[in-house]
Amino acid sequence: MAAPHPDAARDLIARGDAVLGIELGSTRIKACLVGPGATVLAAGGEDWENEFVDRRWTYSLDAVDAGLQAAYAALVADVRARYDVGIESLAGIGVSAMMHGYLASDADGRLLVPFRTWRNTSTGPAAAVLTELLGVNIPLRWSIAHLWQAVLDEEEHVPRVAAITTLAGHVHRRLSGVTVLGVGDASGMFPIDPATHDWDDGLVARFDGLADGRLPGLRSLLPEVVVAGRPAGSLTADGAAYLDPTGRLRPGAVLAPPEGDAGTGMVATNAVAPREGNVSVGTSVFAMVVLEGPLGGTHHEIDLVTTPAGDPVAMVHCNNGASELGAWAGVFGRFAEAAGAPMTADRVFEVLFAEALAGDADAGGLLAYNLLAGEPIADLEEGRPLVIRTPDSRLTLGNLMRAHLYGVFGTLAIGMRVLADEGVRLDRMLAHGGLFRTPGVGERVLASAIGAPVAVGETAAEGGAWGMAVLAAYAVSGASEDLPSWLAEHVFDGAAFRSVEPDPDEVRAFAAWLERYRAGLAVERAAVDAL
Repeated sequence: MAAPHPDAARDLIARGDAVLGIELGSTRIKACLVGPGATVLAAGGEDWENEFVDRRWTYSLDAVDAGLQAAYAALVADVRARYDVGIESLAGIGVSAMMHGYLASDADGRLLVPFRTWRNTSTGPAAAVLTELLGVNIPLRWSIAHLWQAVLDEEEHVPRVAAITTLAGHVHRRLSGVTVLGVGDASGMFPIDPATHDWDDGLVARFDGLADGRLPGLRSLLPEVVVAGRPAGSLTADGAAYLDPTGRLRPGAVLAPPEGDAGTGMVATNAVAPREGNVSVGTSVFAMVVLEGPLGGTHHEIDLVTTPAGDPVAMVHCNNGASELGAWAGVFGRFAEAAGAPMTADRVFEVLFAEALAGDADAGGLLAYNLLAGEPIADLEEGRPLVIRTPDSRLTLGNLMRAHLYGVFGTLAIGMRVLADEGVRLDRMLAHGGLFRTPGVGERVLASAIGAPVAVGETAAEGGAWGMAVLAAYAVSGASEDLPSWLAEHVFDGAAFRSVEPDPDEVRAFAAWLERYRAGLAVERAAVDAL
């Protein structure tokens, strides 16, 4: 996807024909501007971080506003530097963000309690009740679990709840004044009916029966559901001023249905057809596998969600991802600096990952747990990062880093084995996220963990913001093709991927490591109790 000539790009931006994708990730807010064929014209971003307040993970809405505006301003600055032109109008905008969580507002749209993110794991009683009632797995992070836990806990705000949404839905409403969600993001709030691509009316009725008047009817609380390709409002004057306080941006851009980061990850890797999967690695790690048919049973390790087009997906979501690996890389980066040999962050990872590949296939008997937060797949309400070894283990830099890389995919591998036992077939797994910036390492470890081919595309660095820009372009296009066909023809035709086949010896080594990892979870639980 070669970028257009700078003169052509300048004219396109000046005409207002570019499309903007925004994603509010767990550690960074990204903005990506694209042209024809989803070619990247410019990008901007802003770092941010969640806060642990009153034993809940949260982001303040002030931080949302400031971070969003800073990311957009950085994009505008990049456009100015590249093309010597400003952004006065856009053809389309799409917003995605971390899925799940709890944003509850009253009848006047005021937030009732601080935003509760997907990372919170205090909803166990509610999730258990709802899973039994609805007959489908309701994970701890789903919005409906947060809502029902608030009811069970008799929280003061519950009688005033008039609407709930996700972070993407909140930002979309600020930009457009419209209360909607893309079907993929919606599927992480409450189950979706695969026939209608809307809230499952039968399950809504069951929930309303459980609530028994303690809440308004659930449909009145939930946003309208919209599938990919359909417009979901337009940028209002207030929304333009919200995104661009300088006043230069004009209203009118088509708004795509707001999506979750899982859906944009699938789009960014072109993993939206049956027997294809996608893995996103960031603060969390999750895999999405598009299903050919229903699963045979209910499993607490598996969420049933959808693609942005509404097709059924099995999702393995792990609350903990590459953050602990990044912290260790920071330690070694600082060591290099203190030793008088400073390195860039990318170079630190290159060196450490090369050492990991030189380590023993079984990581020398070392175990690394990346569990900064609770991890439902491992039945942990809280986490404690740990490195564990026995006296006869082989402590080397290579084994330490291989153990940390294995640890990133430890709980993911547990969930993927549940899908394998269900007979779910996977032709290939497409991967994206910063872990894959160093070629040939992250995908090799992941292939060993899941026993399937792994591919990384050239778009991986742009990630979800680019995927959301693609969905916005799809909405603007008015195309009649379904999403997989449109992506294949207009975005990924001729796209390059680097692929890794699983090595049988490394698959066996990871499987043996995973058995030790499962056994070592007892140490993790003891650490949670003791520390």
